Amino acid sequence: MPDQPDPDRLKALEDRLRKVRQSQAETPPTETHYSQAQHAWRMVIELVAGLGIGFGIGYGLDVLIGTTPWLMLIFTLLGFVAGVKTMIRSAQEMQRQAEAKDEGD
Repeated sequence: MPDQPDPDRLKALEDRLRKVRQSQAETPPTETHYSQAQHAWRMVIELVAGLGIGFGIGYGLDVLIGTTPWLMLIFTLLGFVAGVKTMIRSAQEMQRQAEAKDEGD
């Protein structure tokens, strides 16, 4: 085994590394996948939050008034409707952003 590295092999390695780095610099990172996942989680959280808030208000009123479980059911359904409406608004907002981005390109 020689004590000194082969300069030709080192030069070839440096050339290959330079090519790989240039090709990686030219390709943009895949942000769309993460962006879509963020939008999906946002919509799920909005729906669950609507359900949770409706359930909490209904249960609290049921305990105070003594009408168990009627107000809880009504407010849970209202929370579901509010969550769906919020999800629809978010989807429309995302669609407007995508259309604006497409027009800009």
